[in-house]
Amino acid sequence: MYETITVDEAIAKGHRMVNYPAVGIIVGTIGITCYLGTQAILPWWVFPLGFILALVLGWLYWSIMITKWRLWAFENVRNVHELKKRAIQEKLIWPDGSFYEKTEIRGAQDKERWTGLQYKFAQDDVFHDDPSVPNETIIYYAKGKNFIEMAIMLLMMVGGIFLVVRTDSYIFGSLMAVVGAFLSYREFREATNTTPQIILNEQGIQTINTPFYKWSEITDEEAISEGSGKNIRYYLIYQYSGGHEKLSIDEYDINLKSLNKLLILYRGRSQKQKVRH
Repeated sequence: MYETITVDEAIAKGHRMVNYPAVGIIVGTIGITCYLGTQAILPWWVFPLGFILALVLGWLYWSIMITKWRLWAFENVRNVHELKKRAIQEKLIWPDGSFYEKTEIRGAQDKERWTGLQYKFAQDDVFHDDPSVPNETIIYYAKGKNFIEMAIMLLMMVGGIFLVVRTDSYIFGSLMAVVGAFLSYREFREATNTTPQIILNEQGIQTINTPFYKWSEITDEEAISEGSGKNIRYYLIYQYSGGHEKLSIDEYDINLKSLNKLLILYRGRSQKQKVRH
């Protein structure tokens, strides 16, 4: 029964069932509060209460629904190790023992069902290959993104020159022109850079900063995010003998989810190859 749902299907349902509605509740509550406040229906001091209420309602929804999703997903998915790792990566659940994980609301029956599922974690995941993924994946800078950002920086430079020539804003205009020129040059260099930044295959991994390592030589490989909002940054991390890699992937032609799936797939192919030999 528990092999009927794939990891991808379970993760997708988790977002639809838990994360999207929770965000909707927060945004909706804040929107209603702002509307009522601007219409003078509510006094000004209700605004901070509205924001607090939005967070409380959103978190309460998440705390209840994440338990329902967790039980359904881990009951119906075979590869529970991959599911757990992907769910943490995609901000559906939190690592064991974390403060946020402890805020999940579980009744006595929920706890009993979850305890009954722990035997599945004693089993190894079953590897499912994806024939559409080539034997090797090479990741470069995202040229389209770089050219767009370069165009924006060139506009900034032109704007700075205009301020210098046509107005009295010499200092501000000069600063804009210099920064725009520097950043546009940097984006141009990245857009025209044809050097592979990450190479992945069933043998191992190599990055622009780190030489090739076999999968047997590295551990804890993962694509992660740090920060939030406009300050969020994405990295590829892994440990190897004598050091670790933490490579920014913000400017590359791959996203967090796709890179994590490739890491799982190529390591799985490596292990499968070992079994054959």
